[in-house]
Amino acid sequence: MPELPEVEVTRLGIAPGLTGLRTTAVVARTPKLRYPIPENLDALLCDRVLQSVTRRAKYLLLDFGHGRLLLHLGMSGSLRLLPAGTTPEKHDHLDIVFGKTILRLRDPRRFGAALWLSGQESHSLLDVLGPEPLSDSFNARWLHAALKKRGTAIKPTLMDGHLVVGIGNIYASESLFRARISPKTIASKVSLHRLERLVPEIKATLEAAIAKGGSSLRDFIHSDGSSGYFQQEYFVYGRDGLPCRVCGTTIKRIVQGQRASFYCPSCQK
Repeated sequence: MPELPEVEVTRLGIAPGLTGLRTTAVVARTPKLRYPIPENLDALLCDRVLQSVTRRAKYLLLDFGHGRLLLHLGMSGSLRLLPAGTTPEKHDHLDIVFGKTILRLRDPRRFGAALWLSGQESHSLLDVLGPEPLSDSFNARWLHAALKKRGTAIKPTLMDGHLVVGIGNIYASESLFRARISPKTIASKVSLHRLERLVPEIKATLEAAIAKGGSSLRDFIHSDGSSGYFQQEYFVYGRDGLPCRVCGTTIKRIVQGQRASFYCPSCQK
């Protein structure tokens, strides 16, 4: 699944080329992804200027002044910038045409979303989200207070978007390794001192992933069709059975909340 760095890389890829352009057509080839695509999307968007592209958690918001198009890439989606007239393939479900350029949503598993928000209307998908991990409001003291009553392990807790958004499976595992905290540690038991290490490592991990174009493990590609390469620098994720890059101890894999977690039993005690 595209996580925060991949969505931010997508935003950085499409915003410069499309902001300020006027739409000339909208083509929806399927009536429904995770949710129904608005039937009148063509009427809503056609001949409108894209004013900005922002991100909230793993959602992209395309602002057209009179409303915003909320896009989610789901489990395997991507957004591509293509020349007008490019033949669509099987899983290409939505085109927004800006003259000579198409913004194309590809979603093989159809878990993504394209929803319309009128004016500055919010949405229930956005209203329940926690703070952005790269914001100043996400800091060790805030996290320490937020974790006081959390009796679950720290790894799945960090992945709870109601607590903090965008720290998906990959980046939770990597951040915990960098901070030398076991993914099995109960969240409420993580001291302020250790959180003062963890929060900067979460930010540094996400920023490094964005700088390297995210992680391309399965379906994710950039808006220009290229791949990210942060996966080449993983310390623990997907490296079970291999030696730790720091101490040489064999990396272990466990399952937490139906998701795989990877850690070094020597570095992360």
